[in-house]
Amino acid sequence: MDTLANALNCLMNAKRAGKFSCTIKPVSKFVISVLEIMKKKGHIEYSVNKDNQQAVDVKIKNLNKCGAIKPRFYAKKDEVIKYIKRYLPARDFGFLIISTSKGIMDDKDAAEKETGGSLIAYCY
Repeated sequence: MDTLANALNCLMNAKRAGKFSCTIKPVSKFVISVLEIMKKKGHIEYSVNKDNQQAVDVKIKNLNKCGAIKPRFYAKKDEVIKYIKRYLPARDFGFLIISTSKGIMDDKDAAEKETGGSLIAYCY
């Protein structure tokens, strides 16, 4: 079971249903780090459920679409632009989330640190 794909599908299902919040479970540190990047970009707000540590309450703010990238492609630092063209609708609109040796970050941070990695999700 892919918990990241499950979490992002839960967000998109809530958005399609016209809701502005949802509860994601189960979660992991990996999923929370992806949600943290989306929070920094202003797409969502989240809080860990106090009763159940394996659930996260998410409020959707400014989200058009998000999804997991499967299979997880590995991209070198100069190959990321090819995948930006594939998954995002326009330049400077949205971002890819990349798992690198220096941590999980978006494509702009990876370009600044001059590192590549495994593509795990996209969001715009």
